[in-house]
Parts: sequence; C-alpha cells; structure tokens
Amino acid sequence: MKVYTKQQLALRNGQDRPEIWVAYQGIIYDVSASKLWRKGKHYEHWAGQDLTEELSDAPHTHRVFDRFEPVGKLENL
Repeated sequence: MKVYTKQQLALRNGQDRPEIWVAYQGIIYDVSASKLWRKGKHYEHWAGQDLTEELSDAPHTHRVFDRFEPVGKLENL
C-alpha cells in the first residue's frame, strides 16, 4: 500500500482536489462516494485529516470504515 504524508492527505479534502480521503488508525480511506462527505465535511469533521482521535465522539464505531476502500497508509513520523 502506498504511504502518504499528512500534507498529501490534507490535499484530498474535497476542495483542493476531487478526492475525499480520511485516515483512521494509520489507514487512509477514500470516502469520495459517500453522500455524507460532500464537499469534504461530515458533521463537524473535515476530510483530509486523521480522524482516529475524533471517532470517540461519533455515534458509530470504527466498523464504518469497512464500507470504504483503503487507498494507502499514513506516514508515521
């Protein structure tokens, strides 16, 4: 799996490029097809970021990421 930096992930925010990606526990997921992520925003969450710490505030579990295709890994600095 290709490795991306946080800066590369940040560009996939639905505004700078057409891709809408988010990271969770080091894996980057393409959420572009989700109607819930239109324009790179899902409730108070923004695409192009690592959402690992924010998931505890979500009304769903990590299993939500099973619906999306992993596109890479987040570089561990």
